[in-house]
Amino acid sequence: MFVLLSVLPALAQSPQSSESEQLASPLVPGKINGTIIDQTGTPVFGAEAKLTHPDQTSAQEFQTDEDGNFYFTNVPPGDFQITIAVQGFAAKSVSGTLHSGESYTVPQITLALATEVTEVHVSVSPVEVAELEIKEQEKQRVFGLIPNFYVSYEPNPAPLNARQKMHLAWRSSLDPLTLAGVGFVAGIEQAQNAFSGYGQGAQGYGKRYGAALADVSVSTFLGSAVLPAAFKQDPRYFYQGTGSARSRLWHAVKSSFMSRSDNKHWGPNYSNIGGALATGAISNLYYPANDRGVGLTFGTAAIRIGESAGANIFQEFILRKLTPGLSHRPQQN
Repeated sequence: MFVLLSVLPALAQSPQSSESEQLASPLVPGKINGTIIDQTGTPVFGAEAKLTHPDQTSAQEFQTDEDGNFYFTNVPPGDFQITIAVQGFAAKSVSGTLHSGESYTVPQITLALATEVTEVHVSVSPVEVAELEIKEQEKQRVFGLIPNFYVSYEPNPAPLNARQKMHLAWRSSLDPLTLAGVGFVAGIEQAQNAFSGYGQGAQGYGKRYGAALADVSVSTFLGSAVLPAAFKQDPRYFYQGTGSARSRLWHAVKSSFMSRSDNKHWGPNYSNIGGALATGAISNLYYPANDRGVGLTFGTAAIRIGESAGANIFQEFILRKLTPGLSHRPQQN
């Protein structure tokens, strides 16, 4: 009986001792592996797989191999999260729980293509804006017939480059209504026997027509293309349209002597004045000998400058109303 009593305490203590030993046994690290593919089933090579734990005590990273596989070893047991990132695909995360000593295989991970939001900023250069404005100006005709190309009704027009200034000069000079107007002027001169050295008849009319056409062409190309390109000035008239009649009248007259430059500043209108003087000087080459001289030079220049001032006044107060298709355009301030 003594023996039995001595054995019973030992038997009673044995289970407690075993449970305590199990609780004290260390947790064994495990392994995690998996495969990453795209939506076509192709393995994703070079994807960055990052393994983290809730307590953020440790993190491991692995780049997938050619078969899209990743491996993590010596992973402590517990909850984990794997985040996948690779260029061109949307990021993806998976989570799970690793038990002590377990080799855990993550279910196959399929990545979706990234959804890109592309912002397209369309910018139009000043040259392209000016090109569009010129096309509109070339539609401007008084009564729908007479060219009215050299006026801008835009609130903030783009400057013209040299090519555009030359183009506008060509279109204006070669327009059929311009040529018809030259013929009308030559007819008046014929009737008044102006420049009598040309004589009368068809030959006299032809000479007057040629001289008038030369005046218009030289004046247009020099005053509205060549010199504006050289001095970087805009040859167009800029419609004001608002303010008192006095301020609008002054704006119209001033525009014959002051010009808006390509940088939108105002200064002396070298192009208009220089073009008028050059036209007067060149006209000495083809007008009758008895009409040539300083008087012809300055007389022609004065006529050209006066014509531009008168044309500007008509532009400001009359021609806009007689030019169809402009009612929808904003007025210049």
